[in-house]
Amino acid sequence: NNEVSYEGGWQNNRRMGMHKTYRMVENIFEELDAPGEWFHDAKGGVLYFYPPEDLDLNGAIVEAVRLRHLIEFRGTPENPVRSIRLRGLTFRHAARTFMDNREPLLRSDWTTYRGGSILFDGAEDCTLDGCTIDQVGGNGVFVNKYNRGITVRGCHIVGTGANGIAFVGDPNAVRNPLFEYNQRQDYRDIDKTPGPKTPNYPAGCLVEDCLIHETGRVEKQTAPVQISMSMGILVRHCSIYDVPRAGINISEGTFGGHVIEFCDVFDTVLETGDHGSFNSWGRDRYWGLEGIDLDAVTLGADKDLPTLDMVQPNVLRNNRWRCDHGWDIDLDDGSSLYRIYNNLCLNGGLKLREGFYRHVENNIIVNNSFHPHVWYRNSQDVFRRNILFAEYKPIRVNKPWGRECDFNLLHVPGQRAPVPAAVLQQAGGLDTGSLAADAMFVDPARGDYRVKDGSPALQLGFVNFAMDQFGVQKPELKTIARKPRLPGQATGVAESSSQRDPREIEWLGAKVRNVVGLGEVSAAGLPGETGVAVVDAPAASVAAQSGLRQGDVILRGDDRK
Repeated sequence: NNEVSYEGGWQNNRRMGMHKTYRMVENIFEELDAPGEWFHDAKGGVLYFYPPEDLDLNGAIVEAVRLRHLIEFRGTPENPVRSIRLRGLTFRHAARTFMDNREPLLRSDWTTYRGGSILFDGAEDCTLDGCTIDQVGGNGVFVNKYNRGITVRGCHIVGTGANGIAFVGDPNAVRNPLFEYNQRQDYRDIDKTPGPKTPNYPAGCLVEDCLIHETGRVEKQTAPVQISMSMGILVRHCSIYDVPRAGINISEGTFGGHVIEFCDVFDTVLETGDHGSFNSWGRDRYWGLEGIDLDAVTLGADKDLPTLDMVQPNVLRNNRWRCDHGWDIDLDDGSSLYRIYNNLCLNGGLKLREGFYRHVENNIIVNNSFHPHVWYRNSQDVFRRNILFAEYKPIRVNKPWGRECDFNLLHVPGQRAPVPAAVLQQAGGLDTGSLAADAMFVDPARGDYRVKDGSPALQLGFVNFAMDQFGVQKPELKTIARKPRLPGQATGVAESSSQRDPREIEWLGAKVRNVVGLGEVSAAGLPGETGVAVVDAPAASVAAQSGLRQGDVILRGDDRK
């Protein structure tokens, strides 16, 4: 009937309707007007194609995609596929799967399709070695449910429609799983047994020495490396860039034990927002739990509640990160039990939203700072012996911050004599031993942010770490892998490009102002830079008596935004 058919929307687990501007359209004859476009007349059995100028169709090879999966390893926990190695193969042109991406992941905005050009489902000690995965329509490699000892080494993965490599366990292996972001449960009702319920998840797997870029060509809620409901995944010496969202994403705390080391991750979050080159969340059993005071949970008998699902720490170490459209490292809702050390953050800073037991130590945060957002009291977090270029950027964090925040160095170019870092002390009520001075970097113009002998950072306990080990090391991949753009020697965080007025005004006895900047958008969980934040609402004010509280965001009033 010549009317446009709308289908889809289930690919996002936090459904918000169609975007007001952007659309993906396909198979409309009237839109066939540019090289590379096509139209399939199903009734007439004709495929129309608009060829690029340099393509002679008379001599061209025409290939039709049919299969979603090119290789499958299928076994069971009782009878797994074992000890198979694929080496030096090229995989191309698997079919797209975005319309089959329906299964929600735990309390996230993700859904997934359990398949890919290479599928491991019930395998042990199998390896993909020195292979190329090029222009496949869905996931490159999918490690589904029970798998042990799967290795992806020395591979070049480029142009996938969805994730590069995904490790996704079975939600039935999780105790008290919830799926929709706003779902909550009560402390009295949850299973308090730590760890997984079944072994039906990937564990002890390795991604090493891989070049992964230009993934998520079709599906944007994806990552070059995606980890969900898995344990003990090691990602080492990978170069990752040119992607729509995070470079490495860890969904939930289930079940921890992951190590990310010596990776080079940049040019990320190119088509989305409120994210980072590394991104995680931890919406586990404890998160949003009713019937218990989470501000005091670490002080009593339930101090292990935040780690019931995350039974081992996640470690980020010896990596280089750069994000120009979010944070270099973004630990979002509930992310807990992380050990973050020896990381070079080149632009976006390091964010910790509410969570517990995070240790952030011996990192360098170039042209940015530490962003603590909406923390629990008594979080037991530690932030020490880091070098940062700007004052802290807290949003709704009670003083004092965590268990320890001290011995940090605020880099002030040209200031040879160290002085107390008063601006840091005032922000969090801690940092009594932190200093402000020139860090004395070795050669920052060439990306060498080690500090010289005599640097005040060394006096504070900072330890130099290698600056020449980031990313892929395999010679044939290293020669073609890009490196991140190095920052100039700017100081402080760049001013917000927002055009919104940030000044406070008094309204109904309260202090309010516009929401301004990515940090405030993220802290409030907003879809964009919109709304008016309540800065202070005294109990006697009309605003407070009407139900408004400090930290609330007003999105609409009198039926107007």
